[in-house]
Amino acid sequence: MSAQPSWRWDREIALLAWFTTCVSMLSFLFYFRRGEILLYGDAVAHINIARRVFDSRTPGLLQLGTVWLPLPHLLMLPFLLSNWMWKTGVGGSIPSMAAYVLGTIGIFRLVRDGLGSDAQSALMVKSAAWLAAIIYATNPNLIYLQATAMTEALYLGLFIWAMVYFNEFVRESAKAEENTHPLAASSSLVKCGFCLLAACLTRYDAWLLAAAMSVAALAVVLHTKRRGHRRGLAKFILIAAAAPTLWLAYNAIVYRNPLEFANGPYSAKAIEQRSPGAAHPGTHDLQTAFSYFLKSAELNLAAGNWQKLWLLLAVAGVIAALTWKQTRSHLWPLVLLWIPLSFYSLSVAYGGVPIFMPVWWPFSYYNVRYGLELLPAFAVFVTLAFYFSAQMVQHRAFKFGAAAAVLIFVATSFASTWSAPVCFTEAVVNSRDRISLERELADFVKVLPPDSTVLMYLGDHVGALQKAGIPLRRVINEGNHRTWKQPVDLDGLWERALASPAKYADFVIVFEGDPVSAALLKDVQKQGLVPLAVIHTSGQAKATIYRTYASAR
Repeated sequence: MSAQPSWRWDREIALLAWFTTCVSMLSFLFYFRRGEILLYGDAVAHINIARRVFDSRTPGLLQLGTVWLPLPHLLMLPFLLSNWMWKTGVGGSIPSMAAYVLGTIGIFRLVRDGLGSDAQSALMVKSAAWLAAIIYATNPNLIYLQATAMTEALYLGLFIWAMVYFNEFVRESAKAEENTHPLAASSSLVKCGFCLLAACLTRYDAWLLAAAMSVAALAVVLHTKRRGHRRGLAKFILIAAAAPTLWLAYNAIVYRNPLEFANGPYSAKAIEQRSPGAAHPGTHDLQTAFSYFLKSAELNLAAGNWQKLWLLLAVAGVIAALTWKQTRSHLWPLVLLWIPLSFYSLSVAYGGVPIFMPVWWPFSYYNVRYGLELLPAFAVFVTLAFYFSAQMVQHRAFKFGAAAAVLIFVATSFASTWSAPVCFTEAVVNSRDRISLERELADFVKVLPPDSTVLMYLGDHVGALQKAGIPLRRVINEGNHRTWKQPVDLDGLWERALASPAKYADFVIVFEGDPVSAALLKDVQKQGLVPLAVIHTSGQAKATIYRTYASAR
């Protein structure tokens, strides 16, 4: 193995960056022109959480909330200063698109550096690295999600680069035993720690990844027995643990509950408990939860019988990577790419996180996109299965034939889903009724007086205000109170407006069953509310727009 990539490899990475940037831009323009980058309700919510940091009656970092981790919102925030980027959703897509490009380059590096680039196998290594990058970059579901404000593309990019530097640390540690590059391993481990820090502030998946990598790094350092590596390990653990520690402290200080994000009123578990028929497939059943998550991963790769072939090839790649004599000592860390299997199986079984798929009961769409978290594992290990099978037969014609066969397999698999990627279909199916309601509501609110104030719960339909271009600072909402005052802030603007809407708002928007409805509709006339319009949409709660006596005056 060569210690450093040659200039040819640098040229390859530049070419890959150009290719993925083109794919990212063209796919974004495709979905943007069709009005499809804001189909996911979560994408709309992410954008407006970030926007509320500066566009709010009570602006500040506390508007970031607790359930979702803050980094995606902070990265979107500079772009959302533009009203156009906020209203269209473009500002939320930019971090995802950048992460998609960097993630693809990371997959290329992971395979290239892991296999090495000695003269005898340079062409095969180059082919394998390109194959893994192509599998990752051309997945139709990732191509759609990277055009949106969803967090999957960002997390995958950070996950992959944490793996790149961790694998680099393992290789450099082996060299350090030969008294070469004694500090390189520690440097790579620290870089891995910073990638994990960012990942831990993006999705909770990374918390388990950080724990697993810490244990693996400790094992490597104990094996090498070098004092410099121990200092690097201490830095790595401190950096990787910083994000979860800070988030727990933030929740403890602000919400008086360090686990507010996990068991608070807006957590996945609380939402499920409020839903009819709360139990979902896999509840307290780890085996079923495992099956559902693995099936969702297969659906993100292909349709029909192609799914099992992906799984078979990936398993073959794992076995080959762990048993091939020349590479097993430095490819074993790649097994960490399967960490999402453990995290999501546990989340489905015990965390109140459901996954619904059209092929299994209850035959619907919900959180199918979580299966995309295994895309890096499939991209890498299917590629390794190809690489090691080609290495077993030295005939050049066989190698080219194997490469062509894998490319045809990947192209055919993705073609089976391209017309309707499961993540895109999930977004379409779950957005129809919501978008219909928000479009109709936006038509009403955009004609309200520009200096008027609105009282509204933003948890479900903030997209209506976004469509209408109504600044959030004109809206009194559930974020306008001091969250550390538990259970309610009696002096908070939100609570005061609910108690006396006519004193604080000109108009009130009520969705049947929401907190505003519960607080105000016991006696509408006493509260000084005059109905202006009622919006009925199939599958959505009835929306009513009220005028207060203050607006009449």
